[in-house]
Amino acid sequence: MEVTTTLFGEACLNRSWGRIGKRGQSINHHFEREEEAVDLFLILTRRKLAKGYQPRSHRQS
Repeated sequence: MEVTTTLFGEACLNRSWGRIGKRGQSINHHFEREEEAVDLFLILTRRKLAKGYQPRSHRQS
């Protein structure tokens, strides 16, 4: 998940999921304010952590 800004200045929460190495799926949520996008990001993150998901480690090559 990531929060970005569209070309029109709207906040956007981009969600992507799927199997590693495959194309997967994605959905974009658009908001007028960045705070709304961050709120949804935090809600979804808490739900995933409660189900046992763990953050992906960032490896530097």
